[in-house]
Amino acid sequence: MVKHKIILVDDHSLFRNGLKLLLNNSGNAMVVAEASNGQEFLDMADKFPDAIVFMDIEMPVKDGIETTKEAILKFPDMRIIALTMFGENEYYLKMIEAGVKGFLLKNSEIDEVLNTIDAVAEGENSFSRELLLSIVKNIHSLEKKYTETILSERELEILHFICKGFSNQEISEKLFISKRTVDKHRSNIIDKTGSKNTASLVMYAIKNGIIEV
Repeated sequence: MVKHKIILVDDHSLFRNGLKLLLNNSGNAMVVAEASNGQEFLDMADKFPDAIVFMDIEMPVKDGIETTKEAILKFPDMRIIALTMFGENEYYLKMIEAGVKGFLLKNSEIDEVLNTIDAVAEGENSFSRELLLSIVKNIHSLEKKYTETILSERELEILHFICKGFSNQEISEKLFISKRTVDKHRSNIIDKTGSKNTASLVMYAIKNGIIEV
């Protein structure tokens, strides 16, 4: 089995060592580099362009938000997974907007960590619905303003399935249309809503009353 290359960016060495031990012993991933802050990571990021990055949010020198923005700007295809503690709501949206591909709570079981790595490695996003709902519920300044949709009836139907966690292939089977058609609809939905990824789409749908929390 081909191992996924992982970079750990976290200012707590004890946490890094523990996660590194679990990943290296999993048979599915190997830690190839570590950094204790964002700047340290940026200084060596070009050496591991194909690695998956676990990014802590709160760090000295340069935090995870600014680091992710700079990294994605320089390496648009870089796959970054945010490491977080539940309750850091104010940072979730900023990390999504910065371009992370997924979230992992620091107290996640190793199986969930490995599943997230596999999903991101396949080009998917991996966001906990629990975390997404937590984000939306804490955005008090944005009221539901969805009255007249900019999406077609078919796009709304597909958006509902996306919010429920269905893949494009699963949606195509549910609606009896080709996966290519679903891919096109999904691309149109992202363009029309100004979203960046699945997490952004879910937040758009909830904030605008398209789906209920």
